[in-house]
Amino acid sequence: MDVYLVGGAVRDKLLKLPVHERDWVVVGARAEELLNQGFQQVGKDFPVFLHPSTREEYALARTERKSGKGHTSFEVYASPDVTLEDDLARRDLTINAIAQSEGGEIVDPYNGVQDIKARKLRHVSEAFTEDPLRVLRVARFAARFAHLGFTVAEETEQLLRDMSASQELSHLVPERVWREWEKSLLTQTPAVFLALLKDIQALSQVLPGITADDSQLQRLQRTSAYSESATLRFASLFIEQATPESLKQFCRKLAIPNHYRDCALLARNHEYFITASVLPEKAQLTAILKNIDYWRRPEKLTQLLQLREAEFSQTKLSQNIADQHEKLNSGAKEAAALNAQALQQQGYTGKALGDALHEQREQILAEALN
Repeated sequence: MDVYLVGGAVRDKLLKLPVHERDWVVVGARAEELLNQGFQQVGKDFPVFLHPSTREEYALARTERKSGKGHTSFEVYASPDVTLEDDLARRDLTINAIAQSEGGEIVDPYNGVQDIKARKLRHVSEAFTEDPLRVLRVARFAARFAHLGFTVAEETEQLLRDMSASQELSHLVPERVWREWEKSLLTQTPAVFLALLKDIQALSQVLPGITADDSQLQRLQRTSAYSESATLRFASLFIEQATPESLKQFCRKLAIPNHYRDCALLARNHEYFITASVLPEKAQLTAILKNIDYWRRPEKLTQLLQLREAEFSQTKLSQNIADQHEKLNSGAKEAAALNAQALQQQGYTGKALGDALHEQREQILAEALN
């Protein structure tokens, strides 16, 4: 029985990047041998086990064969006669098909080390086409490693185009599409994910409604440079695109979490506020605060101001915008602290109480912004 470190951990070590998790492959063993050593099996479909002390994943060397449409239709064969090279052959990219022995020896049957040096994302074999999810994985890796100079190899890009043309992507489960997209939103260059999918004619199949035009991609990259928040980055895509209803439908279809949807709706409903270099008049500002339910959910204003700061972050107005927001935040907090009970003691009730509260809040905002 031989054990090898595989996949992303080996790749990231070679790239001198932090290694956050380690996966292992076990060659020449049966499931019973691992179970007898205290390993815990975690999957019914795949022979994957958790180490009794480190809780890291150990998988028996295996091969896979496509048995139907989509991402999950595969027959798995795990046996002591499956070699390390057989196991690595089923992986998507050469840079992910490198192993390291327990003694530190690099095993690289598909020239992944060479592709790391050349900064190329290249498929291991034609079996790549059997899993449509790999189209999104390549786009995610392209986004993740773009800042290091990685690009997709020409033959791999052509394969991605062919897979897109086959309509195989239509069989992907929406939740898996979202999972890959969300991961890309956490990279340094998330716009690369969308740009590549658009270039290979896959974007409309997996993310219908996302245009990935120059304006949208530039805003996404600008927001990404300003903030590492995946929520803000996602929301920036909808500042000038989609109707609120179509946005809701889009999020429902992909099972996108509510906090992403809500922030995107906030952005879409306040396009003018985000894109204008001058703050609205006090009456409109008070209306915005009421509209976003600031008095109960002050975090909504924080998101709105962050989106506006990102919009102007690479312009000469960035400091001016920050100064505006400091004053607005101060005034909004003071306005939120107004005590309605004091007005009630003065005899205000019903609509008159609401009007008086609104008027005082407007006055506080006006004074704060002067």
